[in-house]
Amino acid sequence: MKKIILIGVVLFAQLCAANVSFAATCSTNSLILTIQTDDYGSETSWEVVQGNTQIDSGSGYSSNQSYSIDLCLNNGNYTFTIYDSYDDGICCSYGNGNYNLTSGGQTLASGGNFRSSESTSFSLNGGGSSDGGSGDTYEGYYSSASGLTGYPLKTALYNIIRGHSSRSYNSLWTFYSSYEQDNYYENDGSIIDIYSERPYSSDPYRFTPGSDQCGTYRNEGDCYNREHSFPRGWFGGAVSPMNTDVHHIFPTDGKVNSYRSSYPYGEVGRASYTSENGSKLGSAASGLGYSGTVFEPIDEFKGDLARAYFYMATRYQNVISGWENNTSYGNAVLDGTSNHVFENWALDMLKDWHNMDPVSDKERDRNDAAYQFQGNRNPFVDHPEFVTRIWGN
Repeated sequence: MKKIILIGVVLFAQLCAANVSFAATCSTNSLILTIQTDDYGSETSWEVVQGNTQIDSGSGYSSNQSYSIDLCLNNGNYTFTIYDSYDDGICCSYGNGNYNLTSGGQTLASGGNFRSSESTSFSLNGGGSSDGGSGDTYEGYYSSASGLTGYPLKTALYNIIRGHSSRSYNSLWTFYSSYEQDNYYENDGSIIDIYSERPYSSDPYRFTPGSDQCGTYRNEGDCYNREHSFPRGWFGGAVSPMNTDVHHIFPTDGKVNSYRSSYPYGEVGRASYTSENGSKLGSAASGLGYSGTVFEPIDEFKGDLARAYFYMATRYQNVISGWENNTSYGNAVLDGTSNHVFENWALDMLKDWHNMDPVSDKERDRNDAAYQFQGNRNPFVDHPEFVTRIWGN
């Protein structure tokens, strides 16, 4: 028995020495990826990518085994993705697998209960820490904006998020099927449609990812579409990269999408149409500051849409001043400047919506997925306080 214990102590010491040795030889960021496979280890694989470049990967694992993989990464922004080829994750139907990616004792990604894949984006800033001690995983991403306020902050954010990878219009369907499933309300895996989702009761209908895409439609509930929350007519039509920028394009019911058309978002005084979840089209409420027809989503998603608009005002700061006169509805919302961007009534409303509907887990997860999808983030999801710092109270 003493001999067995001694052997165990020696092996543990060797393992610790190996980890210390690796950390010592890694001059940038030392990471450890641990994987416990399930009953079908060969289905598991993973990769770390930076932008569109694969930095490291692994596969070919045995079943019900534990693995510890050392990684050494330079400073920068990365996405870790773990895959299961059978579309049932590594926990909990066929074994209790899990994974954990750490750096300097801090967890960057972990889990096990997913379907075909699960992705987590993170930033490395040196010294084995992902956030430089700030507690914000993406602090390195926004470091050039540190300490700024007002329009200089907006310009700094523009320089951070511009130049993202423009994706195809069809690839939005894939994004929706992978990342727009309901894991927050009914948890039924259906497509989250902000114009039909009922946060506190059963949905009137459900869309199956992939199979219920529009298509033609006659009634609400027939299919889901790709809704440009910032209407594409406002920026001149099917113009890249705005036309496929997922930060402002959401899956929505095709029929309700057609009712919304290119009308501004607003608060409705008298509704001419109400969707099955309570979204409304109608004449603007008195006191809004605008007297035309507006479309009002339910409260649950008003903040999401406001932050999408603040993103558009920032990401396209270099061109948005020229969009004011593209359509009459765009003219009602945009003021023809690159800094203030919005007419006062619209800006006041968007700030109200931003404050009354704070950032949700759904929104954070979508922002992470968008970062993986096209390589940039919505700063106003990561840092809601940026709205006040730029546009005031």
